[in-house]
Amino acid sequence: MGSLPFAARVASAATDKLKIGVIGSGRIGGTLGGLWVKAGHEVMFSSLDLEHDKALAAKLGRNARAGTPREAAAFGELLLIAVPYSALPGIGKDLGTLIRGKVVIDPSNPIVARDGEIAKWAREKGAGLASAELLPGARIVRAFNAIGYARMAVAHQQSERIGMPMASDDAKAVAVASRLVREIGYEPVLIGGLAMGKHLIPGTPLAGEHTPERIRQIAATLN
Repeated sequence: MGSLPFAARVASAATDKLKIGVIGSGRIGGTLGGLWVKAGHEVMFSSLDLEHDKALAAKLGRNARAGTPREAAAFGELLLIAVPYSALPGIGKDLGTLIRGKVVIDPSNPIVARDGEIAKWAREKGAGLASAELLPGARIVRAFNAIGYARMAVAHQQSERIGMPMASDDAKAVAVASRLVREIGYEPVLIGGLAMGKHLIPGTPLAGEHTPERIRQIAATLN
């Protein structure tokens, strides 16, 4: 389905939709969740501002709804957790039983200036392995980490296919996440397991937009 135009991908997805819970409906979560709504999936948005989420859902239409983070975690077959990295420990603690066993797309980046000591720890450990420790039992796919949200919104309009580097230890989770990546206009490129997630943060060679072939070339030089 990756070679189909956006309208065709939307039509195809409508017959095989997922329930997606978005925890953190800011720029990244709101953008990706909105694109998945347009692709035919049911999406529940959540954050610390329920009124914001209700307004977002109303704008997006009947496949969108709003709830609390706990409700979104229970609703989603797949979860997108797009929050400041310092919020991940609390999410893992408060929602752990609801997250365990589910595919979790992890775009959250450890930013030292914003997140403090936990960001330093995550960068030393590697963001992929750190997220797995903070969200125990989640089937994590690290993706959407170093491309701006505004570019994500128009990926399906690009004439040249742009790659989306991903890292995960779970092949089935990668397959589900890859479908969602393709539906919004990117070509998924698995660069390795969660240990390679340390390279999926801003400021690394894989940051920014690259063709799938270039991502593979860059990834081959990393360890």
